[in-house]
Amino acid sequence: MNILIADDHPLIRKGLSQIISGSILIKHVFEASNGNEAMDMLRTEQIDVLILDISMPDKDGIEVLKDVKTIYPHLPVLMLSIQPETQYALRALKFGASGCLNKASAPEELLDAIIQVYRGSRYINEEVSALLLQNLQQKQVDLPHQKLSEREFQVFIFLASGNNLSEISNKLFLSVKTISTYRARLLAKMNMKNNAQLTYYAIQHHLI
Repeated sequence: MNILIADDHPLIRKGLSQIISGSILIKHVFEASNGNEAMDMLRTEQIDVLILDISMPDKDGIEVLKDVKTIYPHLPVLMLSIQPETQYALRALKFGASGCLNKASAPEELLDAIIQVYRGSRYINEEVSALLLQNLQQKQVDLPHQKLSEREFQVFIFLASGNNLSEISNKLFLSVKTISTYRARLLAKMNMKNNAQLTYYAIQHHLI
């Protein structure tokens, strides 16, 4: 099978490529450094599984996922992140991801995940399975964090995890002023006043 890795960090792409290339099931591994490159490659190459980083500079992974599933609805997409899967899995699965995986996962788990999604199955760990069940049983249809845009949700999680504006700016490749604007918007949408309230909410709803 042909695999496409979309990640803005060259070392991570190369490392993943070396791990994947070691399997006899993998024919070729393509690489893209951002969402636009990934979309261009999907148009020119026959890709069987897309491994997509959730945080990239030009367009975040969820937005790229939406575009991919609109044009290539049957292409399996495996989301990858340094964040715990529980922080983004529900949103990713909602928009068509076939599975979610942490970058710290063992090489064997990555290969297993690729094979499973290639065969048409979902790849989710026990924590995400429990989260999905909890979400189905949740009576509140429209929780405050569900009103946020994808980028606002990212900023929310970083703030709730204790990151300051400068740190978030560096991680998302956006200006501090832009991050500050996102913070103001998400606080208003969630009817909260400070980061402490965001952290309490995130912990309460198992988002961090």
